[in-house]
Amino acid sequence: MCGIVGYIGNRQAFPILIKGLQRLEYRGYDSAGIALIHNGELNLYKQKGKVADLQRFVEQQDTEGTIGIAHTRWATHGEPNERNAHPHYSQTENLALIHNGIIENYAVIKEMLLEEGYVFRSETDTEVLVQLIDFMQKTNNVCLAEAVQLALSQAVGAYAIAVLEKGNNNQIVAARKGSPLVVGIGKDEFFLASDATPIVEYTDKVVYIGDEEIVTLNRNGEMKIVTISNVEKTPEIKKIEMSLSQLEKGGYPHFMLKEIFEQPKTLADSMRGRINVDANNISLSGFIDNKDKFLNAKRIIITACGTSWHAGLIGKYAFEEFARVPVEVEYSSEFRYRKPVINKDDIVIAISQSGETADTLAAVELAKSKGAFIFGVCNVVGSSIPRATHSGCYTHVGPEIGVASTKAFSAQVLALTMLALLLAKEKETISDDFYIKLINEINLIPIKIKEILKINNELKDFARTFTYAQNFIYLGRAYNYPVAMEGALKLKEISYIHAEGYPAAEMKHGPIALINQEMPVVVIATNAATYEKVVSNIQEIKARKGRIISVVTKGDTIVKNISDYVIEVPATEECLMPILAVIPLQLMAYHIAVAKECNVDQPRNLAKSVTVE
Repeated sequence: MCGIVGYIGNRQAFPILIKGLQRLEYRGYDSAGIALIHNGELNLYKQKGKVADLQRFVEQQDTEGTIGIAHTRWATHGEPNERNAHPHYSQTENLALIHNGIIENYAVIKEMLLEEGYVFRSETDTEVLVQLIDFMQKTNNVCLAEAVQLALSQAVGAYAIAVLEKGNNNQIVAARKGSPLVVGIGKDEFFLASDATPIVEYTDKVVYIGDEEIVTLNRNGEMKIVTISNVEKTPEIKKIEMSLSQLEKGGYPHFMLKEIFEQPKTLADSMRGRINVDANNISLSGFIDNKDKFLNAKRIIITACGTSWHAGLIGKYAFEEFARVPVEVEYSSEFRYRKPVINKDDIVIAISQSGETADTLAAVELAKSKGAFIFGVCNVVGSSIPRATHSGCYTHVGPEIGVASTKAFSAQVLALTMLALLLAKEKETISDDFYIKLINEINLIPIKIKEILKINNELKDFARTFTYAQNFIYLGRAYNYPVAMEGALKLKEISYIHAEGYPAAEMKHGPIALINQEMPVVVIATNAATYEKVVSNIQEIKARKGRIISVVTKGDTIVKNISDYVIEVPATEECLMPILAVIPLQLMAYHIAVAKECNVDQPRNLAKSVTVE
């Protein structure tokens, strides 16, 4: 959601900024813009639409300059258009600002500035902030960094900002609160971005800016960080492991397809050093270092959004079945507002691919304030949620560029399953034989996913049949119920076909009224304790002429004989089946969306990282 890029150094800034914006396109956006300083002049260019539209717009413009900031906007205040696009000038056009996040008290500030004679060109909260910085600079006669400090002390909300000042080609001032910001350190140059993807091409040394911190990047190579309350901080330089090749499509037509096919490797990476088949052992340092917290926990609360919430539901089944500990799974957006009961002997597990999900981060802070122990499951090293939690587990699947999550979901399920099994082993609520059997099955998961991926072309052919559909129902039971919801989410995210996931038995409590010969029904009917009951549900659909697409365990004949289409997956233990069963659902959604000529990697209205509430 929104993207920030900045550069100061000896190179021409424009090519770096444009390429950076292209790297951030996966986050979702509806307009783009750039501000550059050249010969003391502050030049600003912006356009509604894609980065390519901005490039065409500036072809005949002066894009000289070795300092600049750039932005992709996802509309919050004001419709997507050139006027509301970033960067925004101050009234005098002395300052230009880009901003991710939301200034919650912008209306109050705007009213004050209107009384002071300020005139506004846009409908955005961002323009209010740049005008406030301008006002602070003038009325207090201070430098830009101090003006930013004073303005942010009055701003309520979330932000990552970068500011340029006309006539000052030696300095970028940036700040963050609740929205990510990272500085890349090169040789006599600095890079600025909302995540590391625009930076990896130039440097592997970064500084993650903390909440309520203001960073001044100077052309002479000096970086200064102070808090809003004027406490100076020493920059902590870290090395990023991301490679440039991970950000390329690698011959695939879309990032989403590439990331689906990466899952055998990414899951192997995620379990490396954690699953030891020879020693019959699972090792998670985040658990081992805090074993007593887990053993003494009376309850686990899992908080997440979207796909991560579905992974959390699967984790609930595993924790309760194996470790015999009660688990609640909460939408992060609801959790913080419903005055939840949180105890000091609770463990809160926060799940987020990006580690920057605003609602989940807010839920973490609430749970921490109540004294709970917080465990994070995230993919992006150094992101806000891992820094805010007491301990955790990185999923290590590499950058996920496609907006619709695929490899991150399977790795989240794997991480939660390993954690549940490790806790069960310590509590002695699982037999040694079954524990060892599950370790061996986990180790085989990447091989079994490779087997499923071999049917990609078959799925591509049959998916075309369903481009006509306006609605889908997905059904599953037990561990496969969250898989049904995740399959439905994937379809509606990228193909814009309405789809809903239900527990199979709940179909007759309402949704069965929708069944007719035009309604495709996807049923996850793999071998499980509830298999016979799912067969009965399929018979009910068949009697009403529904079109049945079934996902079954290889060798199944019963469901195969009563289904219109059958997708086979290898056998595994029931608790691990979600990782296998979701693969064909991801592929099916992908191929339906492609057949409908949808923008698979950047579906409309969606953002990869939801950094505002």
